[in-house]
Amino acid sequence: MIDSTASIFSPPLINGVSASKVFLPHEISAPTIFAYLCQHFPHIQSSEWQQRFSDELIYAANGEKLKIDSIYTPNSHIFYYRFLAQEIHVPFQHEILYENEHLLVVDKPHFLTMTPTGQYVQETLLVRLKKQTGYEELTPIHRLDRETAGVVLFCKKPECRGIYQQLFADRKVQKIYHAIAAYRSEIIFPQTLQLHMEKGNPFYTMQTNAEKAQNTETFIELLEHNQQHAKYRLQPKTGKQHQLRVHLNYLGLPILNDPFYPMVAHKADDDFSQPLQLLAKEIYFIDPILNQGMCFSSNFELTL
Repeated sequence: MIDSTASIFSPPLINGVSASKVFLPHEISAPTIFAYLCQHFPHIQSSEWQQRFSDELIYAANGEKLKIDSIYTPNSHIFYYRFLAQEIHVPFQHEILYENEHLLVVDKPHFLTMTPTGQYVQETLLVRLKKQTGYEELTPIHRLDRETAGVVLFCKKPECRGIYQQLFADRKVQKIYHAIAAYRSEIIFPQTLQLHMEKGNPFYTMQTNAEKAQNTETFIELLEHNQQHAKYRLQPKTGKQHQLRVHLNYLGLPILNDPFYPMVAHKADDDFSQPLQLLAKEIYFIDPILNQGMCFSSNFELTL
């Protein structure tokens, strides 16, 4: 059986949030869509699904607003929206640096998560941008950690996203970061650091492994120092998770206010007092659609 309504209804953008799509398989036995959702998403409390039905945030494939007793209809799909009852406000603002037909270039502040995940939906850069611009199909081309500030690229059209992502895969994008860390006069700069990085423990951290072939590379320069701290210019050739944080930590120069390296030190979610001193300062690439050089720089600055 084919879902004939698949292309008829396009769910609206609600308060900057796009709808998620769920397929209802044939082999499942469930009396109602509500029962299936509780079964399919065991980590979400049934009371949360009840609230979404009550708030009319669940749609059938044809655009009909579903109710909590709506019958399960196999081989179709539904749309639902995710909102959080309480969400910690991130008191820092983004800035749109540049926009054309295909791209949106944004200056991301510290502490702002890129996309909805876990405890953040409204307080994410993607949802803020969708709310501000109304661009329903906006998607990030690459990512920055929640703790990192600076320049990040978004694609306005799904059909162009892969073209730009390929630039990153082919290492045709030059990125320059600034970081503040300790100053040690015995460490000679500039230098190129090559390490093997792999998943660490806890699972959301990374670690180095001297017994495996190098899979990361960063060119590091010293920009200035005050004897105690220094400002470094980092140019990664590869793009592993936490690469710059791990590379500086490997040199005995952990980035100032890093909550993961050298040791995990969790802070309260509403503690914005000590931002990680890492900034995605500049990005360069040849636009594959316009065939012209593009260069963008963050308006944020790290100071000693």
